[in-house]
Amino acid sequence: MQISPSPLQIFTRIAAVAIFAGASTLGLHAQQTPSTEGVHSIFYVAPQTTQSLIAANDAPSEIGYSTSAGAEETADAVGYIANPTPQPPPRRYGRRPVYADSSHNADGSSKYTFFGGAGVTIPTGGTHAYFSPNYDLQVGGGRNFNKKLAAVIEFDWHEFGLQTSTLNSLLLTYQNLCGTDCTGSTIDQIGGHAHVWSFTVGPQYTFYQADKVGAYVIGGVGFYHKVTDITTPAEETIFDPYYGYVTYEGNATFDSYVSNALGVNGGVGFTYKLSRFSDLKFYGEARYVYTANSARPYYDGTTGTNPTTNANYFDVFPQNSAKTTYIPLTFGVRF
Repeated sequence: MQISPSPLQIFTRIAAVAIFAGASTLGLHAQQTPSTEGVHSIFYVAPQTTQSLIAANDAPSEIGYSTSAGAEETADAVGYIANPTPQPPPRRYGRRPVYADSSHNADGSSKYTFFGGAGVTIPTGGTHAYFSPNYDLQVGGGRNFNKKLAAVIEFDWHEFGLQTSTLNSLLLTYQNLCGTDCTGSTIDQIGGHAHVWSFTVGPQYTFYQADKVGAYVIGGVGFYHKVTDITTPAEETIFDPYYGYVTYEGNATFDSYVSNALGVNGGVGFTYKLSRFSDLKFYGEARYVYTANSARPYYDGTTGTNPTTNANYFDVFPQNSAKTTYIPLTFGVRF
C-alpha cells in the first residue's frame, strides 16, 4: 500500500529544488564574469563616469570586446572624451573694435574719403552788387586720420549771373565804344555770365557723430580763377556732317576778363546715413569764400585817361578783379 506525501512534504521538496537551482545559477555567473574591485552588490553595477573612461583609455587592454571593430570604435570614443581638443578662447570686443587692414584706421574708420555734390552759389557783400546767384559743383577726396579728423583736396566750380543794373551800365559803355573798339557793329543787347573755379586743400573735423546724424566743420586754402564773359546775340555758323554748314543765332562772347588769386573758405556741414553700418552719407554744407583779387582801375579806351599809360589797356569791368566773397550751399554724398 502506497502512502501519499503530505502537503508539508511537497512544499519542502519544492523549496529545496528552488534553492539548489538558484545557487547553481549564481555559481555559473561568477565563473563567467571577472571579478571587479569595489563592486558591493551582484545586482547593481554603477555606470561608467568620465574618470573611468579616461582610466580605460590609459589601459585599453583591461576592456574586453566582442569584436575588433567594436574595440576600435570604443577606443575612438574614449579618446575624444579623454583628450578633447582645446577650443580657442572667445574673442573679446570692446565698444570700438580694432581693425588692422590697409583700408581702415585703428578706430574702424575708412582711411580715405570721397565726395561730390551740387547746389547754389550766393554772392555776398560787394560781389552781390554785380553778380547774381547761380549753381555750383563740387568734387573732392582726402585722407581720414581717424573718425574725427581728415585732410581733403577739392575742386569747385561756382557759376554766377550778372545783375541787370550791371548789364545796363555795360550796354551804354559798349554802345559808345562800338563801331571802332568792340565788335565793329552796333550793340543793342548784351548778356553775360561769370564763374570761379578753384583747387583748395584743408582740414575737416567731425565734432558730432551719432548712429545716423553727424556734423563737421571744414576749411581750405588754394587757387581761385575768376572769369567774366560779356556776350551779345549773334549769328554763328557751324559745320554739321549731315547738313553741312548751319547758321544759328546764339550768344557770342565779345569781351572777357580774367583774374587769378589766392583764397580761403570755411564753413559747417551736416551728414545723414541711411544705416548706422553704412559708409555712405548724404551731406549738406554752407561755406564762406573769400578771394584776394588784385584790383584794376576802370579804363574805357579814351585817350588821356589811361592810368597805366598803356595804349592796349582796356577794362570796362573792373569788378572782375575786385576782391570776391560768396556763399556756396552744396548738397551731395560722401563715402
